[in-house]
Amino acid sequence: MKNLYCFKQIYNNGKSERRLSLGEYKRAVSWSKYLVSSGAEIKGEGEGGWSADMSQLFIGNKFASGRHSRIYRGVYKQRDVAIKLISQPEEDENLATMLENHFTSEVALLFRLRHPNIITSEFVAACKKPPVFCIITEYLAGGSLRKFLHQQEPYSVPLDLVLKLALDIAHGMQYLHSQGILHRDLKSENLLLGEDMSVKVADFGISCLESHCGNAKGFTGTYRWMAPEMIKEKHHTKKVDVYSFGIVLWELLTAMTPFDNMTPEQAAFAVCQKVNSSDSFYWMMVMTNGSGADSSTEMHLPHMLEHCDYNQSHVPVPNARPPLPPKCPLAFSHLINRCWSSNPDKRPHFDQIVAILESYSESLEQDAEFFTSYKPPTNHTILRCFPKLIAGRRSASVKA
Repeated sequence: MKNLYCFKQIYNNGKSERRLSLGEYKRAVSWSKYLVSSGAEIKGEGEGGWSADMSQLFIGNKFASGRHSRIYRGVYKQRDVAIKLISQPEEDENLATMLENHFTSEVALLFRLRHPNIITSEFVAACKKPPVFCIITEYLAGGSLRKFLHQQEPYSVPLDLVLKLALDIAHGMQYLHSQGILHRDLKSENLLLGEDMSVKVADFGISCLESHCGNAKGFTGTYRWMAPEMIKEKHHTKKVDVYSFGIVLWELLTAMTPFDNMTPEQAAFAVCQKVNSSDSFYWMMVMTNGSGADSSTEMHLPHMLEHCDYNQSHVPVPNARPPLPPKCPLAFSHLINRCWSSNPDKRPHFDQIVAILESYSESLEQDAEFFTSYKPPTNHTILRCFPKLIAGRRSASVKA
């Protein structure tokens, strides 16, 4: 394995990083034995091959992981990169096929996307050699937004920074939706920070074209950020990303994990169904699931929700959401409540969200006390136009 490049020191800006520990070395060997070839040619619809030259790849330490993937820092062709390794389970043929489809879809999306708030695809490379697939993208030194927030004290992120980060995310999602793509797993873990605190949307493993998205049967997202219609495996639209954005905006304001006093399954049930006496049995089943490690509850959760009687008048509408901070600015609470509405039709599009956040930014530049004096208008169109009207009037007065 003379090309097994993985275990050397990685150099970044002339500074060497620590060597892998013995445990990391052994784990890397278990992954890397699949990657010593040049990789099979990977083609999208009408696209050329994106095969990685594995002799140019150096794999370093792991910095993130998912259910079926690991993400390592590394160097590819003398550039800092993030290396996502996806493992197919040999014992589950259906899951292996689904993960292969997700891999192919993610590579295809990365190849076509071009936006400053989307993880760059300028030098995307990939290796497809079952049972392990590899995707190589740019590495952002700031790590994930979630990691950054967990290093902050609760409620301590400055409002101007909250606004800047939210606007970056909204711009990225606006572009993604303009391309007809649903992300479907928008969360702070999948938002990466550059050294200048710019945000890039990442991880398109379960994204899909809107024209190809049907229901969420067998979908594997993240419950704490997941819209109610997806938890219940119903038909979904771009509005599921808007719901998730509302949760992310809450994270920015609180620097906390949504529903941190619940397991993911408990959070999912609470979001979809406010409990009454007729639902107590199902709620008890979810609440006694402990740490959430028992996959049977997650598997049957949509089925359990179907048994709840939503049509009777005594059943309240689904409404559980993370509690807003006591001193949450009205400008943000108003937007968050719209984004995570139980009714997808009441959630704004990202075009509207960008316009709203830009209006906040313009207003904050004009008035440092904007967030304490803000009052939501009855007509959202007025909100979008107000800063532009101010700018127009000032421009006219200058000309006069």
